[in-house]
Amino acid sequence: MFQFFAYVAEEVRQVLASLGYKSLDELVGRADLLAQRDRPIRKTTGLDLTFVTQMPDVRPGSAIGREWQPENDFVWSQSEQLDDVLLARADVRSAIDNHEDVTLEQPICNTDRSTGARIHGEVAKKHGNRGWRGSLHLIFTGSAGQSFGAFCLPGMKLEVRGEANDYVGKSLYGGDIIVRPVDGELGFVPSESVIVGNTCLYGATGGRLFANGRAGERFCVRNSNAVAVVEGTGDHCCEYMTGGCVVVLGEVGRNVGAGQTGGWGYYLDEEVDGFSLPTRLNKDVLHQRVNAVGAAQLKELIEAHVAATGSEKAQAILADWDNYLPKFWQVYPSSEKDAPEVTGIAADIGAAVAA
Repeated sequence: MFQFFAYVAEEVRQVLASLGYKSLDELVGRADLLAQRDRPIRKTTGLDLTFVTQMPDVRPGSAIGREWQPENDFVWSQSEQLDDVLLARADVRSAIDNHEDVTLEQPICNTDRSTGARIHGEVAKKHGNRGWRGSLHLIFTGSAGQSFGAFCLPGMKLEVRGEANDYVGKSLYGGDIIVRPVDGELGFVPSESVIVGNTCLYGATGGRLFANGRAGERFCVRNSNAVAVVEGTGDHCCEYMTGGCVVVLGEVGRNVGAGQTGGWGYYLDEEVDGFSLPTRLNKDVLHQRVNAVGAAQLKELIEAHVAATGSEKAQAILADWDNYLPKFWQVYPSSEKDAPEVTGIAADIGAAVAA
């Protein structure tokens, strides 16, 4: 390994020499040396990099990029995991051991990965997957690293006020995960901004996710029973999904429902840029407008989304429900064609919604 890095260092020296420089410090802040290539590649068409090529001057030799300036007044040591910090707290330990209810707040940063997984492991070790009668509401402020809320269990409520990276709710089993912007003046519209990354709820078997913003690609891939509400997604939403229910209150990318064999989704179709939802569906799924049974389920989930996140977009939909409902599509595979939410036939609509 040492020899590998020695080769890398030597190659860097050679490239610097070819450019007429002796050290990397001499290149710091030299945006004038950057130029965007004109390459006709479909994925990068329209990409504007002027924010990089025209960034403000930085004094050569400055420490920018070499010293981490944390946004919060805390720094975790390399050996210290956030879950270990939380598990060392007497109130958290007592909640797990004695079925108590605890709420606490904690800063988080993107080097904190799989936050909550060790806590869920301790709960399962002591009480199994469903034997715990206590609750933990953990409120994190900042930017959560990958796999936030992985393997979450019933009784857990994990909330991020900020944003989260990829794999939120991976293998989610129960409980609630909430991702919402920080309180106060934002400077952006949450429903038009990405707040969680790619491949969220991968392999989830239960629980709920509410995200006040858009998700990345492959949202709910291999989801088998989780419920989720988001305000837009990238490509391949609900890929290989086998169960559960997904509500998307905004635009989605292409290839929705590829390989989907179970569950269903409700998608708000406002025909952004001339693209309607049916043009973005994979041939593996069917679609229809929402019937009375489906509408009851959809409205209940949007109300839960408002209660969890305070979403302005969701509040606007509920306030003008009669006009918004006809804009929703219900998407489902053929295996769900006899479900009450699809057929609209249910003796007890309340029971169907609860199921």
